[in-house]
Amino acid sequence: MTALPRRLMAEALGTALLLTIVIGSGIMAERLSAGNTAIALLGNTLATVWGLYFLIHTFGPASGAHFNPAVSLVMAMRRELPWSNLAPYVVAQLMGAACGAWLAHAMFDLPILQWSAKVRTGHAQWLAEAVATAGLLLVILRAPKAQAPSLVAAYIGAAYWFTASTSFANPAAAFGRMFSDTFAGIAPSGVLAFAVAQLVGAMVGLGIHRLLGNERQEN
Repeated sequence: MTALPRRLMAEALGTALLLTIVIGSGIMAERLSAGNTAIALLGNTLATVWGLYFLIHTFGPASGAHFNPAVSLVMAMRRELPWSNLAPYVVAQLMGAACGAWLAHAMFDLPILQWSAKVRTGHAQWLAEAVATAGLLLVILRAPKAQAPSLVAAYIGAAYWFTASTSFANPAAAFGRMFSDTFAGIAPSGVLAFAVAQLVGAMVGLGIHRLLGNERQEN
């Protein structure tokens, strides 16, 4: 298998597992929390933090562990990902996200194919997604490489709680979660606005990184 197919397989598989973790833990947390939304969100957060940590370590050497079209776009702009690889990366991430939602449903004996009815929209949530994604890109671009997995995971865990949107920060995550009418879902009508806000946030994060200087510690 040549290098690009291996990288695409890693991106698809990593994104699928990420969405399985987010959606599956949301289903489990909601079932066990007896209607306590705060406890359900806490369970969902912890699973996502731990999942991100091991996924980045596992797939980082193969593909960079983007799992996120906004991250891939920024890496292409920085010439760390060839522009010719951007579209294949995004397609792999979107396909993986949908498959991850379906896998979570299968494990919890839910209908595999479904659409979310959970409305997430409005200026506050769009701003929250822009802030969450800007922060994510800042962490990715500025964290010492050896500490990036733990810092990215920790940031997303914090952003679950300090943003109104619970920090999707990822167009592929929004895409995959529209296929799940569960705790972590988002109605299809809200996905495009979330994705636009996330891409705007990614550009803001990149701009702030450049203003701060491109220095990055290796360790």
